[in-house]
Amino acid sequence: MGSNDFKESLQTDLLQGFPAFEQGAVGSSIELPVARVLVETHVPHLDRLFDYLVPEDLASVAQPGVRVKVPFGSRTVQGFIRERTAESSLPGRLLPLKQVISPVPVVSTEVFEIADEVASRFAGVTQDVLRLAVPARIARAEDKYIKKALTSREEEIAPDNKRFSLEKFFAEAPDIEPCETSGFNLYNNGPEFIEDLPHSATRAVMTVLPASTQQHSWENLLAAALVTAANAGKGSIAVVPEQKSLQRLSDALSLLVREEHFVQLTGNDKPSQRYENFMKVRTGEVRIVIGTRSAAYAPVHNLGFVACWDDGDSNLIERRVPYSHARDVLLLRAQHSDCAALFMGYSMSSESARLVKTRWATYLGADRSVVRDHSPRVLSTGDEYQLARDPMAAFARIPQVAYQLAQQALKNGPVLVQVARAGYVPSLACQRCRMPARCQNCRGPLKVTGQSSVPECGWCGRGAHQWKCSECGYDRWRMSAVGALRTAEELGRAFPDVPVISSSGEHVRADIGAEPALVVATPGAEPVADGGYSATLLLDADRMYARDSLRAPEMALRRWLNAAALTRPFTQGGRVVCTAQESVALQALVRWDPVGFALEELEERAQLMLPPAVRTAAITGEEAAVKDFLGKLNLPEDVRVVGPAILESPEGFYEQETDQVLWRVILFFSYARAHDITPALRAARSASSALKIHSPVQIRCDGLDIL
Repeated sequence: MGSNDFKESLQTDLLQGFPAFEQGAVGSSIELPVARVLVETHVPHLDRLFDYLVPEDLASVAQPGVRVKVPFGSRTVQGFIRERTAESSLPGRLLPLKQVISPVPVVSTEVFEIADEVASRFAGVTQDVLRLAVPARIARAEDKYIKKALTSREEEIAPDNKRFSLEKFFAEAPDIEPCETSGFNLYNNGPEFIEDLPHSATRAVMTVLPASTQQHSWENLLAAALVTAANAGKGSIAVVPEQKSLQRLSDALSLLVREEHFVQLTGNDKPSQRYENFMKVRTGEVRIVIGTRSAAYAPVHNLGFVACWDDGDSNLIERRVPYSHARDVLLLRAQHSDCAALFMGYSMSSESARLVKTRWATYLGADRSVVRDHSPRVLSTGDEYQLARDPMAAFARIPQVAYQLAQQALKNGPVLVQVARAGYVPSLACQRCRMPARCQNCRGPLKVTGQSSVPECGWCGRGAHQWKCSECGYDRWRMSAVGALRTAEELGRAFPDVPVISSSGEHVRADIGAEPALVVATPGAEPVADGGYSATLLLDADRMYARDSLRAPEMALRRWLNAAALTRPFTQGGRVVCTAQESVALQALVRWDPVGFALEELEERAQLMLPPAVRTAAITGEEAAVKDFLGKLNLPEDVRVVGPAILESPEGFYEQETDQVLWRVILFFSYARAHDITPALRAARSASSALKIHSPVQIRCDGLDIL
C-alpha cells in the first residue's frame, strides 16, 4: 500500500451528521504544510493519522519517518510523521508541530506499510508494531550520521533546521565476495534455489540434514544464502529463535564476510549497541541483518531475501500485542518486497507444510539414501520388541537399554540426555490422592529447588513448611516431575567417574568438547558437541507428547529431532534412544521423516477445520465484555464460533492483571474470509474503546498456544 492510498483521517468522526465540507489548502508559504502524524498511543480508537501544521522553522527537518512531539488534548505526546501533504481533511485551524525530536527518519516507508499489514493481519494497533520495529532512541548513536548527512549548502543554516538526507548512504552496496554453496547440492531443488536466489523471488521450505560436520550445518547453509544475496547487491534478513542459535549463525557468517558487513539485532544487546546497529541498517551502511524475532522488521535497503530458522519454536512469537509470529512478518515482507524467502529446520512446522502444499514455496529435501547416511539410528523403548526384552521399560524413567547405550557411548564421546523440565523438582503432588500440591497462600504450584530443600511456591516464593493436601488433608508429597538438576544428580551417582554437565534455565551452554561427558539439557538448551554426540537419550518423551495442546505431537517431534540432529550419523556409531510409547510422531522420528508427518498432520487438521488449515481469533476478557463484543461483530454464517467458555488457566494468555474470571471465545474462519474478519475485529474494538461500552478485551489471531 503506497502513501497515496492511506485512508482519510478519522478525525472527522465526531462531525458525522453535519453537512460535508470540502478540503482546502492550508494557508502557508511552505511546500506541503500538513504533517500527518501517527501518535504514540496504544488506545485502539486512536490508531489513525492526525493532521498538524508544519511551522516554517521546522519545514526542512519535519520529514516522513522522523520522531516529533505534538499537542494532543491537554498533553504533549510523541509520534512519527507518516507523510506530508498540501491539504488537510479537517476544516478550521490546525495545531502546529511542537518539536522535531531528531532529524533522522527512523521509520522508512516500507516499515510503515509493513506495520499496517501486520496490524491488519493480527487485528492490532499500528503503533504497537512500530514499538517492535524501532528501538528506543539513543541520541549519541545518531550524532555521527547527522553530521555526515548534512550537505555543504545546509551547513550555513541553523542546526535545528538542517535536513537529514539518506541518499548518499544508498549509493552502492558493499563489495562482498561470493562464497561456496555446494552444501545445497545434497538437497533436491537446492542448486536451483541458490542459483535463482540473487535474481528472483524464489521461495522454499527446507528440512536440514542432521549434520555433525561443519560444512553441512544449518548455520553454514543459511550464511551461504545470505552472502549469495548480498553478493548480488540485495539486502537480507535472517531470524532465529534464541541467542544460542544467533551466535552459531554469527560465527558461520563471520567466516564468509567481514564483521562490518553484517549486524545483529536482538533484545539482549544493550540499548546503545542495539540502536547503533539499527542505525547502520537504516542508513544502508549494512545490508545483512541477523537476529531474534524483532529483526524481522529491520529497515534493510533493497531487501531481496528473508529467512527463518526453526519457525516452529515458540520463542518466535511476540509476547506482547499484537502477538505476531516472526514467520508471518517475514511472509508479509516477502510478499511486499517481492523477494526470496527460505524457512529452514530439522523438522517442518504445519504452517510451513501449508506453504509447500499451496505451492507458495518449493520443498528442499534430501533423498532417503542421503538422509540415512547422515542420520543416527533411533531406538524406541516403547515398541513390542523392546518391551518383550524389558517389560519395565514402560515404567522406568531411564530404561535398561538407555542405560546400557550410555555406558557404551561414553567410551567414544559425550552423551546428550534431554529432559522435559528445568530445575530440581519442578512440580509436586499429594502422595495419597495424586492431586497437584498447591500453595496454601496463593494456590500456586509447589516445587523443590534443591536437595534437602523445603518445598516453596513457584508464584509467591513462600516456603510450605506445614503443607497439607487441600483435597484429602494428607501431609506427604511425591515428585510428579523431575527436572534437569535432579536428573544430573541421579546420573552423577550412576556414572561416578564421568563429568555431568547441566544446560537449562538461565545456565545454557552453547558448546562442549569431544571428551566423554553426560550432558543433561532441556529442549532448546542442548549444547553443540565437537564432532557430535556419540548417543542421545530422549527422556520424558511421553510427557512432551502428552501435553494438552493441539500441537503437542508436532512440538514433541520438533524437540526430539533438534536433539537427535546433534548426534553423529549411524555410520560413525551415533544412536538415539527415545522413551516414548508408540505414536505417529515416534514413527516419524524413527524413519527421520518430518515432511511426511507435517503433511499428514496438515491434512488431518484440514479435515477438522483446525489451524493452520484455517485462521483463528481468540477473544478474551470478562464474561459480559466478551459476549457484548461478540454480539457487535455481525459475523458471517461460515465463521465457526466456539465458546464463550471460562479460561481455566489464564496465566500466559492475558497480559492485563484482573481479579475477574476470564472468558474466551474462539473464531475459526478461512483465509479468504480473513480480509473481512480482522478489519471487523479492529473496528469493533476501536468502537468499544471510544465509547467505553465494556471492559477491554484481548484479541489474539493465530495464537499457537490457544488450542
